[in-house]
Amino acid sequence: MSESPIKLLILDVDGVLTDGTVFFDDQGRQMRGFSIRDGLGIAMWRAVGGQAAILTSKRSESILARARMLGIDLVEAGEDDKLPGFDRLLERAGVTALETAYMGDDLLDAPVLRRVGYPMTVPGAPEEVRRLAKLVTSRDGGRGAVREAIEHLLRRQGLWERAVAAVGADR
Repeated sequence: MSESPIKLLILDVDGVLTDGTVFFDDQGRQMRGFSIRDGLGIAMWRAVGGQAAILTSKRSESILARARMLGIDLVEAGEDDKLPGFDRLLERAGVTALETAYMGDDLLDAPVLRRVGYPMTVPGAPEEVRRLAKLVTSRDGGRGAVREAIEHLLRRQGLWERAVAAVGADR
């Protein structure tokens, strides 16, 4: 039996969309660095009809700002137990868990990784998390890991050429 096509890509933030480093300025404000390559990957995913979401235990204006910049309006933030947020994202996106890929990097992500159709992680994740993944990227979080995962999903589903064309890279 073939696997369900992935319709929703859910991403953790720290350690996946970022390298996990959080900077603080002199006023105590948090800052994170995000990869532009990951941003283009998300744009390619969305251009071929894929939905994207963020699921993170942190609540931060920088995360919400990056989500807005990427056109991601499916965001669940601020709970260590990610399963309730995961269920809300599935409901809002109108997809099943089997039609969902999730990319997480740490032990708090394990319950969601166990539920999705396509679990993914980064090389620095704990062994318990890497064992759950169908894909462990070669790139680290915040260094193009999300882009690598999206390219993998697009190629796996036969959508790569369409995604390249959608962002005008074939001209």
